[in-house]
Amino acid sequence: MDLQVLRAARRRSLAPRHALLAVPLAMIALVTTGDLLVPPDVHLGPFLAAAPAVTASFAGPRTTGSIGAVAVLAQVVVAMVRGSVTDLNHTFQIITLLLISVFVTLFAHLREVHEKQLVQLRSVAEAAQQVVLRPLRERLGPLRVASVYLAAAADARIGGDLYAAARTSHGSRLIIGDVRGKGLEAVGDAALVLGAFRAAAHQEADLPSLVDYLERAVAPDLDQAHQSQQSFQAHQAHQAAEPPRHGSPIGSGRARHPGLGPEDAPEGDPGFDDHSEAFITAALVEIPDLGHSVHLVNCGHPPPLLLRHEGVVTLEVDQPAPPLGLAGLAESQLATQSFPFEPGDILLLYTDGVLEARDEAGDFYPLAERAAAWNGTGPHALLSYLREDLLAHTPTGTLGDDAAMVAIERLAEPAPRDASTP
Repeated sequence: MDLQVLRAARRRSLAPRHALLAVPLAMIALVTTGDLLVPPDVHLGPFLAAAPAVTASFAGPRTTGSIGAVAVLAQVVVAMVRGSVTDLNHTFQIITLLLISVFVTLFAHLREVHEKQLVQLRSVAEAAQQVVLRPLRERLGPLRVASVYLAAAADARIGGDLYAAARTSHGSRLIIGDVRGKGLEAVGDAALVLGAFRAAAHQEADLPSLVDYLERAVAPDLDQAHQSQQSFQAHQAHQAAEPPRHGSPIGSGRARHPGLGPEDAPEGDPGFDDHSEAFITAALVEIPDLGHSVHLVNCGHPPPLLLRHEGVVTLEVDQPAPPLGLAGLAESQLATQSFPFEPGDILLLYTDGVLEARDEAGDFYPLAERAAAWNGTGPHALLSYLREDLLAHTPTGTLGDDAAMVAIERLAEPAPRDASTP
C-alpha cells in the first residue's frame, strides 16, 4: 500500500479522535466542580481516574498522558481549595491518580505499537495480493474482462481461489481454480498454480499441453498422491451415498457433476483427511482472436456459464479431467471442447464458493437463475450485480468459503473500412 494513502487514512482516523477529547475533559470539569460543591466528607476525586482511562481507548500515549496530568492537576486544585495538599486523604488520592495515569499511558503506548504492526501487516498483505492474485487487465484483444474476489476469512484479501489471464500470439488464455483447504497452505498452492500458468501459458501449443504442465508443477510425490487418491475416492463415495439436498448447486462437485469442489469437506465426511495432500480444481479457457468460439478444458471445476441473448447456457464438457494433482492417479485423456462465443456474449467463470452460499433456509445460491435475470450490459455490471445479490442471499452478508468470479465479453468486431473512404 502506498505510504501517502496510509498517511491520508491515518489523518482521517485522527479527526474523530480529536473530537472525542471533549469527553474526558468534560468528565474532569464535572468531577472537579462537583467535588468542590459537595460537603467536605464526600470525595469525588477517585472518579477522575476515568478520564485518562477513557482517553487510552482511542488516543495515543501523549494525549493520554496529557489528560492524566490534567486530572492530577485538578485533584491538586481540589485539595488546595479544601484544605491542604499534604492532607492524608488527598495525598493518597493524588498518588493513586498519578499511578493510574502512568499505567493507562503505558497501555495506550502498547496499543499504538500494536496498531502500527497491524498497518504494516496489512500493507504486506496488499503487496502479496498484487503479486499472487494480480488484477486482470480490462482489455485482452477483442475481449473485455472483469473479476471479483470475495474472501471468506475476516479482513482477508486472498485465499485458495485463483484466476489469471495471459495473451498469446493467437488469442487469450484464462484459468480459474480452487485449492482444497484454507489458510496459508491454500495461498501457497494457489501461488504455485498461478506461477506455473503464467510461465507456460505463452509457451504451450494447446490447452491439454498447458494442463499437463500445470499437473506436473503441482503433482505430489507418490506416497502423498496415494493419500490424495484415497481421500478423493472416499469423498466421492460418501457424496454418492448422500441423499440429494434441496437446491444442490450445479457443478458443485456432488452427484450432479463429476468434478470435486475442493472446499467440499462436510462435517462428518470420513473420506476427507485434513492431512492429505491438497488438489486444485480448475477450468482453463482459450479464446482465439479470430473466429467466434471458446475452447475449454475442465479439471473437476464447476462448469462456466455463457450468457447470451437467448438465455444462460451451462458449458458442460463431455470428458472432464481430474483435478490438478490427481491426474496421474487415474486414466484420463485430456480433451479440449469448443463452444460458440459470439460478439456480445459473456462467459462467466466462478468457483464453488459462489454456488455454496446458503440463505436462511439452507438453499444454495442459484447462480444460473440469477444470471439469467440480469438485464444489464458489460462484464463489470454483471459482476457488480452478482456480488451484491450473492451477499444479500446469505443471512449475515458474509460467505462461508472464498468466492471468485471472472466475466469475459467478446466485443463486436469493427466494421471494415470502405476503401473509397479517404
